Amino acid sequence: MPSTAMPSTANPPTSLTARIHELVSACFTGIWLETCEPEEACREISSLCQTQSWRLASWDCDVGLKIHGHELSTQHNNPAPTLAETLADTTDPLAVIRSAGQLSQGADTTLIVLHNFHRFLGATEILQALGRQVSQGKHTRTFLLILSPVVNIPIEIEKLFTVVEHELPSRDQLHEIAAGIATESEMPSGDGIASGNSMARVLDSAAGLTRYEAEGAFSLSIVRHGTLQPETLWEIKSQMLKKSGLVSLHRGTESFQQLGGLDNLKAFCLRAMRRQSEGVVSNRPRGVLLLSPPGCGKSQFAKALGNETGRPTVVLDVGALLGSLVGQSESNVRAALKLADAMAPCVLFCDEIEKALAGATSSGQTDSGVTARVFGSLLTWLNDHESDVFFVATCNDASKLPPEFARAERFDGVFFVDLPGEKQREDIWGIYTQHYGLDAKQARPDDTNWTGAEIKSCCRLASLLDVPLLQASQNVVPVAVTAGDKIEQLRQWASGRCLSADRAGVYSRSEGVSGGRVRRVMREPGVN
Repeated sequence: MPSTAMPSTANPPTSLTARIHELVSACFTGIWLETCEPEEACREISSLCQTQSWRLASWDCDVGLKIHGHELSTQHNNPAPTLAETLADTTDPLAVIRSAGQLSQGADTTLIVLHNFHRFLGATEILQALGRQVSQGKHTRTFLLILSPVVNIPIEIEKLFTVVEHELPSRDQLHEIAAGIATESEMPSGDGIASGNSMARVLDSAAGLTRYEAEGAFSLSIVRHGTLQPETLWEIKSQMLKKSGLVSLHRGTESFQQLGGLDNLKAFCLRAMRRQSEGVVSNRPRGVLLLSPPGCGKSQFAKALGNETGRPTVVLDVGALLGSLVGQSESNVRAALKLADAMAPCVLFCDEIEKALAGATSSGQTDSGVTARVFGSLLTWLNDHESDVFFVATCNDASKLPPEFARAERFDGVFFVDLPGEKQREDIWGIYTQHYGLDAKQARPDDTNWTGAEIKSCCRLASLLDVPLLQASQNVVPVAVTAGDKIEQLRQWASGRCLSADRAGVYSRSEGVSGGRVRRVMREPGVN
């Protein structure tokens, strides 16, 4: 008779062995274990079975069935082979499933681990046998545990399986791996995050790697540098992200010194992120949404923020995650956000997000609801994620964003970044004339409402064509001319709705008409 007690409010177990033990005790006979470290998962499961005196068997299509602790019987020339010995060499997945119930011994628990069995679930007879065995396993105490790097359960059996995720190694586990590989002289020391060679920076760099990848990265760092260095781990991590094809790692040298102004935006982000890293606040910062015309330094700010706070900048291209297969787009977005969570603490940067989410409200009529579901996955993550990931999204056209995207608690703040002011334009001219070897004293074109990108383009063309700046400017059409009405609409929309990037408080349209105000002072070429 089922218990009528109230469910416990205690947190579920976090370790893999504790979760498997809990599910077996509750008689969940179908378990799907999502893992990218099958050997480590098998080691933990084997340890659990030894501790609990459970019978353990494993199968894969290469070596067939293996009964752990049963190998000695064949070595004594037993004239009457058992069922386990009969099946020991079989690579037939259907034969193993049909005989799974016979591997049990009385009331004892038998755990059968099936490696990469998702590859065989396209066959109807295997699906039928698997579903029957999971149902009968409650009577024979036989548990089927499928090890797979993906969760791809056919609809016929999805209600019979519960999914368990094998977490990537924690910071404590990574520290243990590092200590096992490096000697005391090879372990970094320092004053925490402020030190470039500190163990804290090394562990931050290793976050998101598997145990196998972390061991290789630590060893490679010792071979190269004689100690553990974050740079080598970032190299390995960059390769890992490149293999996934879901997100990329930006490793530039941008800094706030290259991007003057934006005082309110800088102070807001730095204060929120640094107080979190110091453990001053219990809740985590969510991120910011930056709205502005093109070429005003939004992307530059996002890339510089990671370097200023000692975090990697992970680049998310939502449009590139859209796939052609049913459910592939949603799966890609969830996997990409999961990678970002694993790399925490980090800055997650999504450029021109309105282009990827445009049409979410009419998605059901245009793309069978794919964009709407992708948008929903992103909204859910923005609301619920507890990892230390600071999300920076940029947008050039607020009218294309779904209204619920920018509401309170999606972001810590929505900032408007206006066109550069007169003082900034003066400094940008000086930077690029020097960079391209031009005469800084020559006459310049009327640069009212020019962006830094347009000033750079004028200087580059003057150098390329060997002509004065005035003549080169004839080849530059400012965005304020080609899209002046849209910029004005953007300013009107932002007025009263967005925070000002320059000063504390809400942005007002009157800020955008002050041509003499001092704004983002650029220190190096190529940063706007």
